[in-house]
Amino acid sequence: MARVTPIGTKLQEHREQVLRRLLAAQNADDTAAALACFDHPRYELIGNQRVYDGDDEVRHYYAVTRRYFPDLSFEVIEVHHADDAVVCELWMTGTHLGSGPDFEATGRRFRCRTAVIFSFVGERLVGARVYYDTGTIARQLA
Repeated sequence: MARVTPIGTKLQEHREQVLRRLLAAQNADDTAAALACFDHPRYELIGNQRVYDGDDEVRHYYAVTRRYFPDLSFEVIEVHHADDAVVCELWMTGTHLGSGPDFEATGRRFRCRTAVIFSFVGERLVGARVYYDTGTIARQLA
């Protein structure tokens, strides 16, 4: 079990500011600002078992995601701090406006409760492990 650090430390405040800057950049579709939040960008998407590691792969992940969901956004529900991470519960929402080779855009919106473990080494953000239920999203887009 992860140890929880005391609430209100400067390190916690810094980490929370970093993740809020990241989410704001993602909501604004500002890839450069989002990548700048990471010491080394890495996303592990547990819902679909994909990993994007490094600037080029994460940039590609952002671009593909925005192609299908141009209004994708994240709203913070709750934030929890641990020794080497910040755990954030979010509402993830978006409208399916982009088509792919195997499916057509539905034009429907989804809203999915999501949990993200933002991994830190000291003050440096080094990764995000994203948990969400793909079935919840698929049912809303059908």
